[in-house]
Amino acid sequence: MALDGCGVFCKYILFIFNLIFAVVGFVFLGLGLWLRFSDSTRPIFEVEALNSSAFVMIVTILIALGSVMLIVVVFGDYGACNEKRCSLQVFSALLTILILAEVVVGVLAYTKRDEVGLNLAEFYSNMYTLYVTSGGDPFIRVTLTFIHNTLDCCGVTGIKLVEVVRQTCPSGFFQASCPATIITFFDSKAQLVMGLFLGTGALLIIALICSSTLSKKIRQSSASAQYIILTQSAPVLANAQPCQLVSTSYPHPDQDPVVFTPLSAANIPVALS
Repeated sequence: MALDGCGVFCKYILFIFNLIFAVVGFVFLGLGLWLRFSDSTRPIFEVEALNSSAFVMIVTILIALGSVMLIVVVFGDYGACNEKRCSLQVFSALLTILILAEVVVGVLAYTKRDEVGLNLAEFYSNMYTLYVTSGGDPFIRVTLTFIHNTLDCCGVTGIKLVEVVRQTCPSGFFQASCPATIITFFDSKAQLVMGLFLGTGALLIIALICSSTLSKKIRQSSASAQYIILTQSAPVLANAQPCQLVSTSYPHPDQDPVVFTPLSAANIPVALS
């Protein structure tokens, strides 16, 4: 189908958006699955008393969010690359749900920042304990290193008491305790966190607008073509008149019209008696 400049622009915007969305979705899903089925973390999910812990809740959210993001990417990429309006409509519906969820989660994270900070601190403490007891799980080491260097903290006490933890902490013997730093950071940066959620929602709105625009352009380009019917065939008699065209104004200048040529007298079948 022939799309105009606006349609092609929206098509490429959706492709780039879904590419980034797919990378983030794979990261969330991979992290969640690793924490769920790793040898060092699987026992947490097998103990019924720990099923309601912050660690289990965050891991479940990561798996669910990553899965939903990848489903959205499938519909978005298929609809944009193949110009399928049905897939784009499903993509738009899923984006609308994600936008509402982003706004709700952002507002709740701001209004319940104390509770959220405590849950994140508990999640870190569980990760730290698992890392020490497992002897240095490489995936958990990457996660702890990122947290330690971002927040300039180290462990649950701020002192590098365990040799295996030293590799993940910033230089220096003493840093702040990470659970206390996480609670303080989330409380002081609650507005920034809400802004990140709302900003992500704004990006999703842009993708939603592009999806709706592309769907409209596809519908316009796939509208039925104008037909031009010739009232007479090519001259077969000496004094035959030139062909006359019966046509109205052609609404799709970017498409070639379909021309029906009437049969000549020699080509008209004669019924046998």
